[in-house]
Amino acid sequence: MKNSPKINNLHDLQAEIARLNLRRREQEAYLTDQYNLLKIKISAPIRFFRLVTSHVPGVNLVKDLTSSISKAAQRKDADWLTRVLQLGAPIVLNSTVLKRAGWFKKAMVLLASETAIGQVNQDKISGLVSKITSFIKPKKKKKKKKIDAEIEKIAVMEQQAAILEDERFTDKT
Repeated sequence: MKNSPKINNLHDLQAEIARLNLRRREQEAYLTDQYNLLKIKISAPIRFFRLVTSHVPGVNLVKDLTSSISKAAQRKDADWLTRVLQLGAPIVLNSTVLKRAGWFKKAMVLLASETAIGQVNQDKISGLVSKITSFIKPKKKKKKKKIDAEIEKIAVMEQQAAILEDERFTDKT
């Protein structure tokens, strides 16, 4: 970057601002042109791949299948647990159960596990855990019912005693 000439007055300042604005527009035009050229270079292999795959039967079926799987994997209610399970389940399965399986089986398990785990989220797991714990916990309702029944009996007896006392009081007067 070369040093700009000294600015001595308002006219020199306005000329320098105009020169810098012109240079900025030239650089923006150059970078935009380079960006468009890069997009064209990158899109050429993609266009070729689409051209080749458009003539192969069954590619649309696979494309639809993979797009539906990716949509299931990226649902709005996918939280951190879902994402961790989607990443971890195929790794664990491939390293343990499918150690000697071929690439096709591993790919199918990957797709199936991502789809299945896409349905799992933190709320569903916490709901399942609460159902299991409520099933396992001992029920304390029986004790409460006995206590409530005793309190009710006492209250009825007190009420009857108060009524009898009222009757005695009203009989004397």
